Amino acid sequence: MSDMEKGPAHLAEDDDAANEDRQFVTALARGLEVLSCFRAQHGVLGNQDIARLCGLPKSTVSRLTHTLTRLGYLVQATDTGKYQLGTASLALGSAMLARMDIRKIARPLMQELADFSGAMVSLAIRDRFSMLYVESCRSAAALTLSVDVGSRLPLATSAIGRAWLVDAPLHEREQVLSDMRAADATDWKSVQHGLDQAMQDRRQLGITRSYGEWQTNVNGIARAVNPGHGLPLMAINCGGPAVTLSCAFLEDEVRPRLIELVGRLEWSSLP
Repeated sequence: MSDMEKGPAHLAEDDDAANEDRQFVTALARGLEVLSCFRAQHGVLGNQDIARLCGLPKSTVSRLTHTLTRLGYLVQATDTGKYQLGTASLALGSAMLARMDIRKIARPLMQELADFSGAMVSLAIRDRFSMLYVESCRSAAALTLSVDVGSRLPLATSAIGRAWLVDAPLHEREQVLSDMRAADATDWKSVQHGLDQAMQDRRQLGITRSYGEWQTNVNGIARAVNPGHGLPLMAINCGGPAVTLSCAFLEDEVRPRLIELVGRLEWSSLP
């Protein structure tokens, strides 16, 4: 399921939300929806591209991109007429990252686990139907993943997404799952099956797993972490190519170290 291809159904959700909530500002929601299109895989977009991704009329998108450009949230290339994020958008992201002191605390612990496992260890927050990497550490192993800060993994099939889902507050998890089901009902059975398994893994193993489900031949485990200080629930994973990172090694050797890492981070966040 791709959070980048929601189509007209997502626009309908906004309209429904506006009808149910008199405080909901549809125009603002649509502007933010336009900004959300500019992900790592969609750095430069034209109005037609944005209209397709948002499920909005092109005329509406044109007004939104014009407004966002005037305010500095987008910049338009003079040669192609296409848009990319402007400095105002980047400032918002930088301000959020600056609040995350947990990254400074987590980095040496994550690097230690990456070196031990010969894999990649990443810290992420949820954004819609995906987990957004805000910190990553990789080992010096010749064969490992190359997924950088700003990359995204799907909630439904990745270990780190499942870790967030099983530890999220009940009301928040139910809302996210309801939105996921509305966005792609055809894939819901496999999503539900994966979540049920993740719940069981969390109870029995203390972590969540994804073996070849996010990407074939990639194994990973994860656990949610509560960073405190008003920050949202996050999650940390350890993953890599299945040929060098077996399920047994992850569960027997890496799992207790990952659980300990999360415990140290949560202890350090206490007031």
